[in-house]
Amino acid sequence: MEVFEGAESVLLPCQVPSDVFSQATSAVWDRDGFTNPTVHLCVRSSDDLSGQNDLYKDRTSMSCETGNLSLTLKNPKVSDGGNYTCIIRKQGQDLKKVKVELKVTARAMDREAPIWPRVLVAVLVTVALLAAASGVLVCLSCKRMTSREVFQVEMVVVKNWEKSVLLPFKTTADLPQDVTVEWRRSDSKDTKVYVFQRSKSQADKQDQDYRGRTEMNKEPLRTKDLSMTLKDPHLTDSGVYTCTVYNKDGDMLLQKAVTLNFKVPETEMVEVGQRERTVWLPFETKPDLPHDVTVEWRCSDLKHMEVYVLQKGKKWLHNQGQVYRGRTEMKEDPLTTGDLSLMLKYPLLTDSGVYTCTVYNKDGHMLTQKKVMLSVRALHPEMVEVTHGEESVLLSFKITAELPEDVTVEWTLTEPKQMKVHIYESGSNQSQNQDQFYKGRTEMNEDPLKNGDLSLILKELHLADSGVYTCTVYNSDAEFLTQKSVTLKVKDPAVEMVKVTELEQFVILPFQAPYDFRKDVTVEWRLTEPKHMMVHVYESGNNQPDKQDQDYRGRTEMKEDPLRTKDLSLILKDLRLTDSGVYTCIIHKDGYMVLHKVVILSVRGECNSCLPTV
Repeated sequence: MEVFEGAESVLLPCQVPSDVFSQATSAVWDRDGFTNPTVHLCVRSSDDLSGQNDLYKDRTSMSCETGNLSLTLKNPKVSDGGNYTCIIRKQGQDLKKVKVELKVTARAMDREAPIWPRVLVAVLVTVALLAAASGVLVCLSCKRMTSREVFQVEMVVVKNWEKSVLLPFKTTADLPQDVTVEWRRSDSKDTKVYVFQRSKSQADKQDQDYRGRTEMNKEPLRTKDLSMTLKDPHLTDSGVYTCTVYNKDGDMLLQKAVTLNFKVPETEMVEVGQRERTVWLPFETKPDLPHDVTVEWRCSDLKHMEVYVLQKGKKWLHNQGQVYRGRTEMKEDPLTTGDLSLMLKYPLLTDSGVYTCTVYNKDGHMLTQKKVMLSVRALHPEMVEVTHGEESVLLSFKITAELPEDVTVEWTLTEPKQMKVHIYESGSNQSQNQDQFYKGRTEMNEDPLKNGDLSLILKELHLADSGVYTCTVYNSDAEFLTQKSVTLKVKDPAVEMVKVTELEQFVILPFQAPYDFRKDVTVEWRLTEPKHMMVHVYESGNNQPDKQDQDYRGRTEMKEDPLRTKDLSLILKDLRLTDSGVYTCIIHKDGYMVLHKVVILSVRGECNSCLPTV
């Protein structure tokens, strides 16, 4: 995809087959070469931007509800140029990948300048480009440019542990001695990387992080080689570097951008059965690492929890997550061997997730990194099925062993993603540590430790409640005691059929809810087939006619106070043959579907030949 800088937006296409999309639990757009590659993430039909790269904040959008997972990128910049990947996953495993290369070219015309200088500049630049081997801009008599013409972004890939990398920029222009050559990192707060002025390097003008690590060839103006060498490159150096040449009056003469990417190990998948004694998270890199590096393993699925830290050759586990204490180990002398693999003992279902190992130098810069996706399989989990709309369901867990009073009982959604469902600790429920999605909807028996019944009641069921629920019991030292998994499947309710003749004054599309709702839910009746239309909206205790499709205005009605009475039926008046179709009532809150009902309406004419096809 190609676009000019300054465009309102650009669409990165990603269309997946319906059979693939129906299996997917998440879809993510990643960008190659970035330490945090996440551009946009959808989990179970909802955006999850908590881990989004800051460069894309408030600039991305995509639909998570259909097989069209194309990404809209607003206000594209030259630094956005690069390779993007749309990845469709099912419970952590890749189902499909779509790669898109984006090219963003700069175009900033001087609107007050007459047209003929632009035409002349364009012709001269074209001729110069044909003659130049590097394909970058040339200086037009070194006078002020009335047009900042198109330049290409070049990609440079460097392997880990290289001593240096060259960011190339060669030109054919004859540059005067009083120009300023400035290399900046344009994707990182416009950091000054290198400044060449008055025919020499200006180290005092560059950012502290790059001092002593950058250089240009001798006499770059004479040789016309403005390339920059970056020494001791590390992973945090990834980004877009822009070299700009200014004349003595500060007018731009030349410019080129170079994207620096690091080749890091690919994400590896590791699968293990529950109750195995150990599992290894593999990572082998170059041997004889410096003694002052820090090796850090973290779990990004558990709020980036610290799993294991090796600092100056010694374990440093003061901030290790309690759940991992006494369960992690590395091989002997890992810095010498280069084997940074981590052993995890007694893997639990709740250990499933993405583990990241990062190596930092003494200054805190990332040298290399690897991700390992761990999947811990449940052994014959119990299955519970319930129909969407039922008031509650019991996830059963009864034990015979006697438990101490200071244990923690933790119910967690482990598939398709990790969420805290319910926590019982210190003799009481701990709702403050619950995920917002489950607040007010879970309950355990009184004094569960005494009667050995750790079962969980889940109320006000949603379709999104389907998944694997795991109850884990820990002692006061966070050591694992016992665990059980229950797979919950929330099924769609049966579809109801309503038939009526065109001559009748109205029809009722029935929907009797199983429980009453809070005032902060939204009720939407929609026509979903043969086309999509908004039929009726009830929100904040009132009908919202301005949100209806024009075709239904003045023709729909709901009973008074439907949330309290639990009668969400819709009255449709002034019937027409074209009203035949599939109607869906959806109750949602905070982006989650709480309940829904499907009604098929058939509006018949006066004779059989008038019957429409639904």
